[in-house]
Amino acid sequence: MQLRHIAWASLNRRKARFAFLLVAVALGIGTVIALVSLSAAMRTAVSDELDRFGANIIVTPKSQLLDLAYGGIAVGGVTVDARELTMADARRIRTIPNTRNIAAVAPKLVGTLEVEGKRIVIVGTDLRQERRIKSWWQIDRRFAESPDEVMLGSEASRMLGKGADDLLVLDGSPRRVTAVVSPTGSMDDRAVFADLGVVQQLLGKPDAVSFIEVSALCRGCPIEDIVAQIGAVIPQGRVAPIRQAVAARERAVLQFTRFAYVVSSVVLLVGGLVVMTTMMATVTERTQEIGILRAVGFRRTQVARVVLLEALGVNVAGGLTGWLAGSLAARLLGPVLAELSTPIPLDGRLAFVAIGLAILLGASGGTYPALRAARMEPSQALRHI
Repeated sequence: MQLRHIAWASLNRRKARFAFLLVAVALGIGTVIALVSLSAAMRTAVSDELDRFGANIIVTPKSQLLDLAYGGIAVGGVTVDARELTMADARRIRTIPNTRNIAAVAPKLVGTLEVEGKRIVIVGTDLRQERRIKSWWQIDRRFAESPDEVMLGSEASRMLGKGADDLLVLDGSPRRVTAVVSPTGSMDDRAVFADLGVVQQLLGKPDAVSFIEVSALCRGCPIEDIVAQIGAVIPQGRVAPIRQAVAARERAVLQFTRFAYVVSSVVLLVGGLVVMTTMMATVTERTQEIGILRAVGFRRTQVARVVLLEALGVNVAGGLTGWLAGSLAARLLGPVLAELSTPIPLDGRLAFVAIGLAILLGASGGTYPALRAARMEPSQALRHI
C-alpha cells in the first residue's frame, strides 16, 4: 500500500473533520483572493480614469505675482515679467525623449469676445488634439472639426440662446455650432470653443498661446521624467502634472490595498493555526494507527509524509475552492464596494496564487503535527490499543 492510499483512506474516515478544515481554508484563501482582486481592479480603474481624463500635464507661462501697496493702501497682486507661450513651444514638446508617452498636445488661447451683444469667453484650440484630451466630454452631437465650426459650453449655450446646428456669428462670419458640452463644473461651461487659428486672428494675437495641455499621464508613464523634459525644452513655462480629478480616489485605493494586505496576513496566520490545530487533533486520534504503522516497519519520514499529504490534499482543494469563491465574491462586490463599472474577470493566475497559499498553509500548519507523529515510538503508541 502506498502512502497516498493511506492518506486518502484517512481522509475518507474523517470526512466531517476534514470538510471543516476545507471550508476554513477556502474561506481564508477566498478572502485573500477577493481582497487582492478588488484592489487590483481598483488600481486598474484609477489608471483607466487617469487616461480617460486626458490632460494631465499643463504648461503655463512663468510669471511673478507682487503684492503692491502705496500710502498704506493695498493695491493687490500684480503679475509682472509674464512670458508668453507660442506655437513653437507646443511643437517642442514633441521633441522630448519620452515623446512616445505623449498622446496629445493641445495649445490653447483664451480671451473674451463680444458675440451677438454678449461678452463671452472664447477658447481657441487644436480641435483634433482637443478631441483626444477631452474624450470624457459628453456632447449632444459631434465634435467640431473645421475652422467654420464651434462648440458651446452648457452655460454659454444658455446665455447665447444657441444649440447644436445653429449658426453663431463671430466677427461677422457665421460658424456652425456642432455640439453643446454637458455641464462639467469648470470654466468650460461658460466658453465657446473654436479653431485656434481663428481665435488668434479674432483676438489679434497671432502665434500666441495662453497655456498648453498635454495628455501623458497614462498607465506606466514616467510622469516626473516627462514633466522635467518638458521644462527643459520650454524654460519660460511652468510645467506641472494635474491629478486632482482622481487624486482622492488614488488615496482611497492605496489605503484599501494596505488594508487588504494586513487583513490577508491575519487571515493566513489564522488559517495556519486552524490547519495545525486540526492536524494535531487528527494525529492524537490516530495514535494507535501510527503505532501499528511504525510496528510493521514504516519509517519516521514515511509517517510524517502521510500526515503532510493529508494536510496538503485538503488545503489544495480548499485553495481552489477559495479561489473560485473569492473571484465570484469580488465580481459581485466590485460594483457595490469599489464602484467598478465593469465586472472583475476570473483571473487564472490567481488560481496559482491560491494553490501556492494553500501549500504554504498546509506545510506550515501540518509540519509540527507530522513531526510529532513521526517521533512516536511504536511501543508507546501501541499502549493505547
